[in-house]
Amino acid sequence: MQRVVVSGKVHQVGFRDFAIRKASALGVTGWVRNRTDGTVEILASGEEDAVASLVEACRAGPPLARVDHVEAYVEAGQPVKGFTKRFTA
Repeated sequence: MQRVVVSGKVHQVGFRDFAIRKASALGVTGWVRNRTDGTVEILASGEEDAVASLVEACRAGPPLARVDHVEAYVEAGQPVKGFTKRFTA
């Protein structure tokens, strides 16, 4: 499982919906949410290659986004079912 924090112009550009589409296509489970500091946070679980592909897709983001930095790190925990959008935290 990986926690990913994406910074740049990532709010109000469709980044969460982009992450949901990519995760679903890759078979990755988890969630995505905006954070009050202007970043987007993702918790992703699944096959290692699929999660890595999701992280790589986040480096580009959707067309209206400008990604400045992506921080990804391994996190312990139980995988969740599906891939959902969570409330801002």
